[in-house]
This record gives sequence, C-alpha cells and structure tokens, in this order.
Amino acid sequence: MKFMGYMRPDGQVGTRNYVAVIPSVFCAAKTAERIAGQVQGAICLRHPVGCTQVGFDFELSARTLIAMGRHPNIAAVLVVGLGCERFKPAELYEGIKKTGKPVEMLVIQDENGTGPTIEKGVRILREFAASELGKARIECDVSQLTVALKCGGTDATSGLAANPTLGVMSDMLTGMGGSAILSELNELLSTEDMLAARAINKDVAKKIYDAIYEIEDVLRTGCDDRYPGRNELISPGNFQGGVSSIVEKALGGVHKSGTSPIVDVLDYAIPPEKEKRGMFLMKYESQDGEVVTGMVGCGAQIVAFTTGRGNPTGFPFVPVIKVTGNDFCFQKMKADMDFNAAGIILGTHTIRQMGEEFFNKMIAVASGEPARAELLGGDELFVIGRRQGRKGPGYSAPFAEDAAPCPR
Repeated sequence: MKFMGYMRPDGQVGTRNYVAVIPSVFCAAKTAERIAGQVQGAICLRHPVGCTQVGFDFELSARTLIAMGRHPNIAAVLVVGLGCERFKPAELYEGIKKTGKPVEMLVIQDENGTGPTIEKGVRILREFAASELGKARIECDVSQLTVALKCGGTDATSGLAANPTLGVMSDMLTGMGGSAILSELNELLSTEDMLAARAINKDVAKKIYDAIYEIEDVLRTGCDDRYPGRNELISPGNFQGGVSSIVEKALGGVHKSGTSPIVDVLDYAIPPEKEKRGMFLMKYESQDGEVVTGMVGCGAQIVAFTTGRGNPTGFPFVPVIKVTGNDFCFQKMKADMDFNAAGIILGTHTIRQMGEEFFNKMIAVASGEPARAELLGGDELFVIGRRQGRKGPGYSAPFAEDAAPCPR
C-alpha cells in the first residue's frame, strides 16, 4: 500500500508541507506571528512558555518545541528568540538542524528590536517558501505512516462504532508495517490487563502497568474534597451521551487500538527508537490539545479523532480526521465531520467494512485530501504539555496512599 507524501532529508515522510516560525519564548510570539502572517504557506506555533519554568515543566516545553520543528510535515523552520529567555533559541535551532532541513534563527535583542526582526524574518521565510513549498509529492510506503488515536466529546456510540472503526484501521496499518499511538491513560483505567496481555514481552507489559498506575496516582492526589463537583473524570457531555463512568469510557476507548501487539510505551513527545514500528502507548493524560501535541511530537503525521458529541478542533500542521458513530451528530455537524461510522449501529455495515473504508479515507488524507478541520482553519490542538503533579516519567506522586480516591 502506498500514499503520496513529502520525503525529508533525514528519511522521514510528511503528509503536509509547511514552513514554520517557532518562537523560543512567549515574549517573541507576536513577532513570530507577524512574520508568518506575511508569507503564504507559513504557520506560527505560538505558545505561552519558554521562561520562568524549572525541572520537568521546562523539559516538556523544550522537547516539545524541538519535536515540532523536527516533524516531517514541516519543511523549513525560522526560530525567533528574544535573547534573555531560559530556553535558549540556539538550543531550539540546533535541535531542529539535526534533521538536515533548512533552519535559521533570529534573536530580537540582537536584531535591534521588533521591526528589524520582522523585516529580516519575512525575507528568510519567503526564501524558504520559494525553495520548499513547490516540491511535489512522491510515492511512499504506508509503513512510513504514524497515526495518533484520540477521543474527544465521547458518547455511547464512540465505544460501539467509532473507536472499533479506528481499531480495524490500526490493525491494518500496523499489519503493513506502519504505526499508531494510543494515549489518554487516565481514560484507560481498568484496561491495563487487556493492554499488557498484548505486550510483545514482559518488559513492555511492565511499562504498561507502570504508566497506567502512575496516572492513577496523579489522579488520586489531584482530588480535593474542598471543591465538590471538580473531581469528576467524566464530562457533562459524556454523561448526556450515555457514558456513565470512567471504566465504561475506558472499555470503549481501548478499542481504538485494535488487537495488534503493543511494541513499546513512549514518553511525551519523544519518537520511538529508529526502525521500531507498530502499536505504541504514550504516557500522558487526556487533555485534548496536550495529548495530541505529544503524539505529534512522537512522530504522528495524521490524527484520527473520534467524537460522538461533535468536535471542530484541528492542529496547525497535521490533518485531524473526525470520525463519529452517531448519525445525528454527523448530520448536524457535516461541515466538521469527515467520516460517518454510524452504519455499524444502523446495521448497514460491519465494523470490518467501516474500518476498511476509514483506512482508505486515511490514505487519501495522507496523500493530500484536506480534512474538515484544515478547511475550517482549526489549530487549537497545539498545546504545550504540563507536569500535572508529577516530576517526570516513572515518578509516583507523594502521599498517594493518604489521598481520597477519585470518583470513577
């Protein structure tokens, strides 16, 4: 199976072709935005971090911004820094430069202020656009694809139809040598035995248990009896859509990953080892933007996003394909939805048929067919991750045994 993509100097393959401006710190965000706004085909990855951070929060910001610049959907990068920030623009520049793609750096304090920086930045970005944006797609093997699996606005039809549709697609993709990433571990509580049973070895099985138990500790210590009504993991839309508990949601959500073996557990925004492909778990919670950004940082060039209630969000440089198992939702929000899996519930299609149709849809989008979120200009899902009460991978929150358990 082939798709039409963009080959990068480091051997990665992109499904989209953008030039990007990435500020190293929030102080440079508006300058970066004004540069990108003057060049067609350019995007700006505006964010609120890069300074006054320490420890794991700082590490998350640094690794995420570098991962964005290294992503194969981006052809060239202009780094814009202020000059006195904690996350040095040179670190971002050098991290991206290793890919071999064109990259330049401007520092506002060294360029004599905002105006000269914008003027010079526009010249650089126009040169990038002239050299990179006209490149043609070439035939690429499907084994070069990685798809991020995501739920957002879940209802009962998600677990019954939309998520199993993604499961079939995931099994087809990994069976052809491609990869998929499952995350949102706080919404996989109670499925750890099911997931660990699919691990390729005992070490990966232990990683799966450790990752989900860590999230459970974070949730347990985060609950606070002083704020009744603030501790639920199920949203009002989930309840209204027929999902009554986090376990029920988990047992539906796990179906996105299909049945294929789980080859490893990834840290946030860190790609798998070279040449390792298949089904992956990524350690993180379920905040839509943060978890999608992390999976993109792990190398996903496409996001498959299931929603029963309806969700219009998109990512700045990665297509987000919206799938619903709710026919009412699809008819009501046709401009936002890409794929209707309701035939499973209506009895007109089998899960296998829907999965095969969605696989073909995914290949078409990978080859350039625009997703609805792209047509609408959605970019809300780019969000830098937060510590959320933990110091990093493998950290168990203190005093977990003394905290009240979160409502399930």
